[in-house]
Amino acid sequence: MAVRACGLIIYRRLQPAPSSKVTDSIEYLLLQTSYGTHHWTPPKGHVDPGEDDLQTAFRETQEEAGLQASQLTLIEGYKKELRYPVHGKPKTVVYWLAEVKDCNTEIKLSEEHQAFQWLKLEDACKFAEYEDMQAMLKEAHRFLCSRE
Repeated sequence: MAVRACGLIIYRRLQPAPSSKVTDSIEYLLLQTSYGTHHWTPPKGHVDPGEDDLQTAFRETQEEAGLQASQLTLIEGYKKELRYPVHGKPKTVVYWLAEVKDCNTEIKLSEEHQAFQWLKLEDACKFAEYEDMQAMLKEAHRFLCSRE
């Protein structure tokens, strides 16, 4: 059976410089794992019994980044599924898009992660080494830009 996980692509908007585009002020939150290859990823984790996918995404975000659901605004109309093998078994990860209401909200990491970064799209794609993750970040960014 496929492993199922869920998470949130968290972003914040900084005050844009008067000459810049609004989309230049968007930064994405990536967490660096404290295990394995220390890869960078949005907060995500396995679905617990009795939990729906979105509940999992919010719980994992709270556990891994210290962000409460009340500190986030879920962005309607964006949901993305990534499928890839992990240790020879299929894995499905479902992501939603959420904005931090206060761009200065403190991030509190769990033991699962050793670092976090707020990154503009280009840098976020460099940190997220997997092509499907890079493509998802770009797609989420285009989605946000299309709503401006």
